[in-house]
Amino acid sequence: MAAAAGRLLVAATGSWVRVVRSGGLHRGPALTVVPSRSLTVTRSGAILPKPIKMPFGLLRVFSVVIPFLYLGTQISKNFAALLEEHDIFVPEDDDDDD
Repeated sequence: MAAAAGRLLVAATGSWVRVVRSGGLHRGPALTVVPSRSLTVTRSGAILPKPIKMPFGLLRVFSVVIPFLYLGTQISKNFAALLEEHDIFVPEDDDDDD
């Protein structure tokens, strides 16, 4: 079922790139298939084998989190400056001279 869906998707995209297979470099479809399944047993009751785990790695996490965290802080800072410039939100300076 997944193989048929993959072939249908490849036929629809029509884009080809070089991919590495066990026999060397071949021309193949530019397709990244993420394995996914909702069943753990077959119709007869046999347990399906464990799915292949894709390693995620801390480098990938940090390469996504750090740029977007920086981008979010810059947007927040600029928006706060805009609000203060238009006197929408201006923090009051309370003097504690008691």
